[in-house]
Amino acid sequence: MSGSIYAGIGGWTFEPWRGVFYPDGLVQKRELEYAASKLTSIEINGTYYSTFKPDSWRKWRDETPAGFVFSVKASRYCTNRKVLAEGGESFDKFLSQGLTELGDKLGPINWQFMGTKKFDPVDFEGFLKLLPKEKDGVRLRHALEVRNPSFATEQFYDLARQYGAAIVYAVDDEEPTWPQIDEATADFTYARLMSSREDEPIGMTGEELDAVAKQAKAWAKRGDVFAYFISGAKVRNPAAAQALIAKLK
Repeated sequence: MSGSIYAGIGGWTFEPWRGVFYPDGLVQKRELEYAASKLTSIEINGTYYSTFKPDSWRKWRDETPAGFVFSVKASRYCTNRKVLAEGGESFDKFLSQGLTELGDKLGPINWQFMGTKKFDPVDFEGFLKLLPKEKDGVRLRHALEVRNPSFATEQFYDLARQYGAAIVYAVDDEEPTWPQIDEATADFTYARLMSSREDEPIGMTGEELDAVAKQAKAWAKRGDVFAYFISGAKVRNPAAAQALIAKLK
């Protein structure tokens, strides 16, 4: 393998995880520290709705061990707009809030688009031109999570490849119309796995997790892999991520 595989969950604050993933009696302010000791990455979701102060980013950096990586979900004000290229001010606000305080713990930024957003090559290239390669001396990696079938086209793949952006591989059994795109358009892979089930103690069967592990190892041949168990049976996602990490060892 040429890349590292990071596996984790979305966020770290979720009440049903207390007593299931988090030990009874663990104080909330230590939940990130605990989660980071069991997982190798977390996707920060709160940034989709609001911004955080630089002190928060530094705190998250300091509460996690060496080698741990955060991905960051981009602000909806950047992606939920009719003309993407007109979001310059929103981009500046999102990228300048302090996320570079994470330093080498900053993984990819996930730019998620609504299912109603259709592929328009001119509009989308205008968006891609706004994505900086670095900020404050920290490398920025960009992943594009598209949810409209119109993006399942070579023209979109070529654009993503031209600008070095990964296309998020998103699997959700409840959203069969979402395109499941597995294309090598960047030097890393970003996967959001939304198919965990509550009737499985680790979210999936052993055979299903074996398949995920096999796929992750194949992706790692072309660079780092960031795989997150998101949505689905959320209460099971930490167990699924830990099981995947164990299978990859």
